[in-house]
Amino acid sequence: MIKITGGELKNRKLETISNFVRPTSSLKREAFFSIIESYAFRNSLNLIKNKTFLDLFAGIGTMGLEAVSRGFKKAIFFENNQKVIKILNKNCENLCLNYQYNIIDQDILVSNFNLDFKNISVIYIDPPYLKYEIEKILIAIQDKVNRESIIAIETKIDDNFIIPTKMKLIINKKYGKTKISFLVLS
Repeated sequence: MIKITGGELKNRKLETISNFVRPTSSLKREAFFSIIESYAFRNSLNLIKNKTFLDLFAGIGTMGLEAVSRGFKKAIFFENNQKVIKILNKNCENLCLNYQYNIIDQDILVSNFNLDFKNISVIYIDPPYLKYEIEKILIAIQDKVNRESIIAIETKIDDNFIIPTKMKLIINKKYGKTKISFLVLS
């Protein structure tokens, strides 16, 4: 059973589907949002209030729904597995108001990311491990991302990817067999 770990929706349950997804653990979610909040505080940035969380490879929506619970105005979810989208849509309907989410049924690798990035402050990328070339995704968004935005990529611990020259790594955190790399524009 998966529950929201913080904010106004804390302890609310999410529906899940055992095939196709591996939701981000509660430990990683707590650590992730702690890092985001700390980074925002240290750099005098507003990353949450009236901001949008972009959840690429959203699965059942664990990260984006956690973001809405913790004060983000909206979450945009990219997912293209129809069975998973049904569960994602249910979770969004159960936990959010209509204006708090948008589900985009699109394959990331063919997307032109035709979004208004003005209010997107955090981008979370959690692809099926070793299935997607993360560099291609980063290159596709690098000219659209806000200067203050944070891009976080969850991968297997030994999965190394090339960071485009327009971005830089600010922190790498390891959690068991996975890591989350935090990037900003350079």
